Amino acid sequence: MAEPHAPTASRRASMLFRSRLHRIYAAYTLCFVLFVLVMVMAERYGLPKKWIGFVFLAAPVVVYAVIGIVSRTTEAAEYYVAGRRVPAMYNGMATGADWMSAASFLGMAGTLYLGGYDGLAFVMGWTGGYVLVALLLAPYLRKFGQYTIPDFLGVRYEGNLARQIGVAATVLVSFIYVVAQIYGVGLITTRLTGIASFEVGVFLGLGGILVCSFLGGMRAVTWTQVAQYIVLIVAYMVPVVWLSVKQTGVPVPQAVYGQQLQQVSQAEERLKADPKEQQVITTLRRRADELGTKLQDVPQAVAAERAAMERLLDSLKAVNAPQRQIQAAERALTALSRDPAATAEAWARERAELEERARPLGGMPDHARPYAGDPNGDATARRAYEDSRNNFLALVICLMMGTAALPHVLTRYYTTPSVRESRESVVWSLLFIGLLYVTAPALAVLVKFEVFTSLVGTPFDQLPAWIANWAKVDPSLVSVVDVNRDGILQLAEMKIGGDIIVLATPEIAGLPYVVSGLVATGGLAAALSTADGLLLTIANALSHDFYGRMVDPDAPTARRVMISKVLLLVVALAAAFVAARRPADILLLVTAAFSLAASAFFPALVLGIFWKRANRWGAGAGMLAGLGVCSWYLAITQPWLRDLLHLRGPATLWWGIQPVSAGIFGVPVGLAVTVLVSLLTPRPPPAIEAFVDNLRYPRTLKP
Repeated sequence: MAEPHAPTASRRASMLFRSRLHRIYAAYTLCFVLFVLVMVMAERYGLPKKWIGFVFLAAPVVVYAVIGIVSRTTEAAEYYVAGRRVPAMYNGMATGADWMSAASFLGMAGTLYLGGYDGLAFVMGWTGGYVLVALLLAPYLRKFGQYTIPDFLGVRYEGNLARQIGVAATVLVSFIYVVAQIYGVGLITTRLTGIASFEVGVFLGLGGILVCSFLGGMRAVTWTQVAQYIVLIVAYMVPVVWLSVKQTGVPVPQAVYGQQLQQVSQAEERLKADPKEQQVITTLRRRADELGTKLQDVPQAVAAERAAMERLLDSLKAVNAPQRQIQAAERALTALSRDPAATAEAWARERAELEERARPLGGMPDHARPYAGDPNGDATARRAYEDSRNNFLALVICLMMGTAALPHVLTRYYTTPSVRESRESVVWSLLFIGLLYVTAPALAVLVKFEVFTSLVGTPFDQLPAWIANWAKVDPSLVSVVDVNRDGILQLAEMKIGGDIIVLATPEIAGLPYVVSGLVATGGLAAALSTADGLLLTIANALSHDFYGRMVDPDAPTARRVMISKVLLLVVALAAAFVAARRPADILLLVTAAFSLAASAFFPALVLGIFWKRANRWGAGAGMLAGLGVCSWYLAITQPWLRDLLHLRGPATLWWGIQPVSAGIFGVPVGLAVTVLVSLLTPRPPPAIEAFVDNLRYPRTLKP
């Protein structure tokens, strides 16, 4: 007879499985630390930087490939939801890696560096979103127990209408998101390998993305993401701790954040009072004013510009200038003659950029005030203050709802063994994600202190090599121009993109090149882990929900898995093609995905769980309305989309809300339309209402 408290066979098997996982990942972490130490010694003994970059790029990808090969599977439950046996802690780590994409790893600190307090909206919104996931969605979706979000929509709203819209929205949201990840992979791969072409770097990185998701589906992706989380968090923490010790002697950057922020504020006051900075600002304003004059009479300005270019071209030919200079002048003249309207648009963008850089501190916000403008100033200053505050709040709300509606994140909670562990894994997710998010503000302040005190004031002929190296990857990432021609770098003479702040931190701080390779490896892990999850989500939505549920419901599992793999490859190549065209910066692409996800899914999911009266007509109409309003607002306000759609003239903002918060309009419209249409159409059948009751009541949520 068994002892009263003896564990069952399944319990013993679960304990053995967890113990094995602990041993495997402890050994993996130790090996990773030893690998970094070996690379430190190799650099000390003269290994060239190029080879260090190759090793840091190739070695982790080989490890991820091995995990993918070992975890390969064609079994449906393993391929789609990792067999539903991922422990809460490891699911939290995998979710953390899945979540901390190129936007979080590369873009978060850069946004805080460039945007100051405004950047905290991302920290608050993304973190707060997991509270909504824990309270409103994760346990109920796990209890539902299928494979995808369109699965839930199809069952809850009794048919294929909501499922079809869900599939389309999943593909749209995930595709935009994965383009951002592949763009980040391209940046890292190009910089580490030293290849000349960014496009080649994108497609090289794509191979690493496909290794895991193509071979083993969710099982391979999950165990790879756990390994990637270990890499990315170590890579993120090492340079921040190093910088903290270098500047303050304290190895806990979060503890000295306030102290260094005061130092940065003092440096800002010195820079604002610097006559050289004022000279540069005056020059930039004059150039902006000249462009403003051109824009007042575009045809005359274009004619004058064309005549000046023709004279320049004639003079270049007369002195036998280098052929590349002549060809560049010819291309500029051809472009001006072919499309004067595009030239005017380019002038308007350049003018706006010059006006931004001509503000004090190179356009960066003053740490002394949290919002732009002055609540006690004149009407214009008060309006600027209100718009800044409203945009901050709108972005926080939009990111929270977007976080709670992203299909690739919600799918992770299908993989836990029980409903209880799905709740626990959300807590673990918050812990692992929060470790990076509480560090990002400290990193931004430490880097800003380094730039203000060490880089600004450096002679142009003594600038560090990292500036030229990153400019070769993409001139929009970093550029310096001696505006006042004094041979000394002023802050307003440097333009730096937020996407490279983290990657360039070791070089900015003068740390060993191994640290640069380590950080790039962490950024690669972040981008690869999210891209794997996103590609798998797209492929599963198309193969499982579209093909398997609507086209051929009788298709065998093996065929569905094979179709998923083929679609994954096609989508990955398409995303790489778009990323190679550099559509926009990483954070902008990601925020667009969040707005679209919130508008399409959040009302339908939450009402589907907590309001029995919601029916398929309401859900379908609400999803289309929310997605349509959000897409429309992005199209008419987002600069890259406006160029793509050939929209001319200034963008018209609704109530001053920036396009990054487009979901703030889509969600309430979707919610209102869902409720109204549901009330005007018949109730769902009793079986659906019973299904909702079974999801909601705690007594049915058995572990």
